[in-house]
This record gives sequence, structure tokens and C-alpha cells, in this order.
Amino acid sequence: MLPLPDRSRTVSVLAFDGMSPFELGCVVEVFGLPRPELDVPWYELAVCAERPGPLRAVGGFTIEAAHGLDVFAGARTVIVPGVPDVRAEVSPALTAALRRAHDGGARVVSICSGAFALAAAGLLDGRAATTHWRYAALLQRRFPEVRVDPGVLYVDEGDVLTSAGSAAGLDLLVHLVRRDHGPSVANAVARRLVVPPHREGGQAQFVEAPVAAVDDDDPVGRAMDWVLADLTRPVTVAALARVAGMSERGFIRHFGRRTGTSPLRWVIAQRIAASLPLLETTAAPIEEIAAAVGFESPVTFRHHFGRSMRTSPSAYRKAFRR
Repeated sequence: MLPLPDRSRTVSVLAFDGMSPFELGCVVEVFGLPRPELDVPWYELAVCAERPGPLRAVGGFTIEAAHGLDVFAGARTVIVPGVPDVRAEVSPALTAALRRAHDGGARVVSICSGAFALAAAGLLDGRAATTHWRYAALLQRRFPEVRVDPGVLYVDEGDVLTSAGSAAGLDLLVHLVRRDHGPSVANAVARRLVVPPHREGGQAQFVEAPVAAVDDDDPVGRAMDWVLADLTRPVTVAALARVAGMSERGFIRHFGRRTGTSPLRWVIAQRIAASLPLLETTAAPIEEIAAAVGFESPVTFRHHFGRSMRTSPSAYRKAFRR
């Protein structure tokens, strides 16, 4: 592979007051640590901030960035590892720097809540993007032009890349190394980090998803409670409507307002949620777990589990078995 031109090796990362050090540390570990053993031109990292002076980090220590936003915007790869507050406005100086970097040909990258800064700069309009699953709904509400995908570890749109929260940032950073230097170098970096070069599945498998509580006093709540009392029973919209004492059309309408989804999709989600502790805590075969939570066959279970969790039941069990 040909050596990267000098500017192609420059990486900048934004530090800010109140930041978590983990995401910044991931960037420094991947791009700032010399790796002469790889025998390829490595990156030149600049840690930048909006203004000079010490910056407080979570954990009770301070860091000081050597560079400002001019250096930040001038790098070939520009990384925002988070924002101070996902509900606050992003500073005009930062959004201007991000637009300037993008207009100048940089690839712009976010980790976790950093997607809010890219969205505020307009760089995610009309694009697919992700963020930490806790913030995905808020990102979609604040920036409706963004196609938020809460189920993936990262999204590569070529010149704009976004990752889910925390450790998913490492997945994206190793992916950038793979893009620049090929799989052999990326695999070597992953081994040094003691992480897999590519993780199976998406962040849906890490979302805390307890079965929702229902209200016995409303018709939709009664139908939901009826389903949860025995997930193995066959469920149809007609049966749910009968339990609720409503017409099928009226039930579907009220259910959608209540949950944001269709009745049968909700039932599938509850069955998958019920399967997770069985996968985590038992050695029961997949076939038995599928039947125990109401799926007609293991094939159907694997299909819906894969669509929802972005991984297979067996891979989930391997990752989370207690």
C-alpha cells in the first residue's frame, strides 16, 4: 500500500470541559501512540479545544489541549468524541469549524454524543447516523433530517462517520485504520488493543430492555397484560381486540398511539426480551428457548432475533452468558 500523504495522516480530536476521558483516550490510543512495528506511516494526532486553558475531565483531573479550532479544522480526519450536553445548543464556533473541515475535504467523525455536534453543523442532514442508544430518540427529535439508526455500532457514510457509545468508538476507529491501511494493519492494531477487529451484531444487544409495566385500567393495558401473562399462547390482533373490548381498527389505532408500534411487532419484541435472560443464565437449547417464549419454530426465533438484536441467539449467549 502506498504511503499516505502528510495531510492524510493528520487527525484532530476535540477536548472540552467536563468530558469523559474514555472516548478521548480511545482516539489517543489508536492514532496518537507510535506503532513503528507496523512499518507504515502512522498518524499525527492533535488534541484541540475551543479555547485555551485547563479542561476538567470526569474523574477529577484536568487536561490541557495544545491546539485550537484552526488546527482542529485543518486535519484530514476530524473527531468529536462527545458534547457537554446533548440538550444544549452546540457552540457556533464548533459548528463553523466542522463545516470548514468538511468543506476542505476532511472526513468528519463522531463518537457517542458527538453526533449532536455533527448534526448541528448540518453534516448529517439526509444521511444515516448513529449515537449511543440512550440518545438516539433525542437525536432524531432534535434533528429530524437525520436518519438515525440506533441499532448499529457505527455508520460509514464515506466522508462522515458516526459511532454508538463508548466502546463502539473503538470499532469505528479500527475501521478507519482498516480503510487507510488495509485489514492486516487494522487486525494488528486490534490485537494490541485486545479487541476483536470486527464485532458481530449491533448495539441493540446492549440496550436495557425490561418488559414494560402496563396499566390495568385501560383497554390497551389489559391486552398487553394478557399477552405477558403467557407469551406462548397464539396471539392475533382479533384476540387482542377482544381482550381490550374494542374493534380491531380502534385497537390498532390506540395501540399505535400508546407504543409507537404495531401490536404484533410489540408481541415479537416482548418474546425476544423474555428470551434474553434464558440465553444469559441457562444452557437450554435454542429450540427450547424459542418455544418457551412463544415462537413457532427456532427458525422464526432466529429470524426475529437477528432483525431486532443485529446478532444471533448463539452469539448473544456467547457474549453475555453469566
